[in-house]
Amino acid sequence: MRKRELPETALRKKTLWARLKNEKYLQIMALLGVAWMLVFNYLPMYGILIAFKKNYKITMPLFSGEFLKSPWAANHGFQHFINFFKDDEFFNIMRNTLGISLLKLIINFPLPIIFALGLNEVRNQKFKKVVQTITYLPHFLSWVVLGGILTTWLGESGLLNDLLMKVGAIEQGKSYLAYPEYFWPIIIISDLWKELGWSAIIYLAAISGIDTEMYEAARVDGASRWRQIWSITLPSILPTITIMFILAVGGLLNSNFDQIFVLWNPLNTERSNVIDIYVFNTAMRSMRFSYASAIGVFKSVVAFILLFITNNITKKMNNTSLF
Repeated sequence: MRKRELPETALRKKTLWARLKNEKYLQIMALLGVAWMLVFNYLPMYGILIAFKKNYKITMPLFSGEFLKSPWAANHGFQHFINFFKDDEFFNIMRNTLGISLLKLIINFPLPIIFALGLNEVRNQKFKKVVQTITYLPHFLSWVVLGGILTTWLGESGLLNDLLMKVGAIEQGKSYLAYPEYFWPIIIISDLWKELGWSAIIYLAAISGIDTEMYEAARVDGASRWRQIWSITLPSILPTITIMFILAVGGLLNSNFDQIFVLWNPLNTERSNVIDIYVFNTAMRSMRFSYASAIGVFKSVVAFILLFITNNITKKMNNTSLF
């Protein structure tokens, strides 16, 4: 009996160094990931100090005594935050940012779930693969490419005007990106077009993990396909939906800079001037780096608060959370 227990006892008593040596290749792979996170996620957090400095200049090295000795902003370093709240554009920026993000959350968040549920019910595998391929493809095109396509389609002599004139809906074409009232619908529809199929992948993966015996038992009991979706599929993928919802709410102040930047122009700025665009213009054009950094810090703090609140709510509602 003792002889049989010896290998297990010896393994338990193996020193940490011996284990590290034995798993050296695995540890090296893990260390590379840790190093990447330190360099690209944690080290840049030192730059948050820029938001509290009076007037940071890009020529000033961050890791230098000159930067640390540079004067702090007024009001204990919070002057840039105060200036942002008092800015004439503040309410317009917040309206555009929250308006676009909430519309994406209300419209574009549930549609991939519905699409995944519908696609899962398709029994013709060839048709299913064709639909998946068509809906996935736009995701692999950058917003620079798609922005050029949309700009052409929505121009005065573009595809949309041609179609509307052929059906008699309009008499004369117009450039839709030049009208602020069309900007939000364009953003929502184009985002849905690009990400619908790709966003559905995670839900299709969750559906594929559901035990098929549950469906068989439901069919024996006479449950319809709709009833199976409502009573088996949706409850089974609810944890996945919850996690994605938490992340979506946490990113409410992120309006997809790439998309808006390629479709933005001075004519639609009334509806396209979101936080990300405002920060870019403030930093790159006005060279107000401290002020722009303060806005970025404000956005991150709000995102964390939203994430924390949503996480606690979902934890109490269905016992699913990120942490």
